[in-house]
Amino acid sequence: MPTGPKGEKRPADVIGNAVKVMKILTGEEPEDYGDAHAKNQAAAELGRKGGKKRAESMTPERRAEIAKKAAVKRWGGSKQL
Repeated sequence: MPTGPKGEKRPADVIGNAVKVMKILTGEEPEDYGDAHAKNQAAAELGRKGGKKRAESMTPERRAEIAKKAAVKRWGGSKQL
């Protein structure tokens, strides 16, 4: 059985899917999102701090070099650094 964007079970055929959606909208059937994946809180906190700590440890020249490289990638320029 196919799964939706949040891992919920959905019928494979179009009519079955339409009936399932109708039942969810009218409240006959609850929306099933499956198990929530819990994140490791310590790892999440370290991840939030990572970019700022990395930028603090770099020289301004190195930060500018990385920013220029990112701009070239983002805007599709053919300029080589």
